[in-house]
Amino acid sequence: MKLTGRIYRGRVLLMEDEYALSGEGKFQKQLEQSLMELCRKMGISVPMWLGKNTREFARYRWTSFQNDQFLEPVNFDRFEIRLEDV
Repeated sequence: MKLTGRIYRGRVLLMEDEYALSGEGKFQKQLEQSLMELCRKMGISVPMWLGKNTREFARYRWTSFQNDQFLEPVNFDRFEIRLEDV
């Protein structure tokens, strides 16, 4: 599986990247590590994960983070992640 990240300003896609899950250990740990590595690759800080994100991700394998979920200022409106089968 791979985690795909997309950064948007309005409806405009600014950046897209992906990171493969390791396949070792518990899924939650793999997801956490993949999210951190994806954010590092994209040059952004790791967003705050809220209850909304857990519900969306559990149901749809997709969630979005608004710019106010980042502790550092960002120059985009939304960061989306999606878990996809390879």
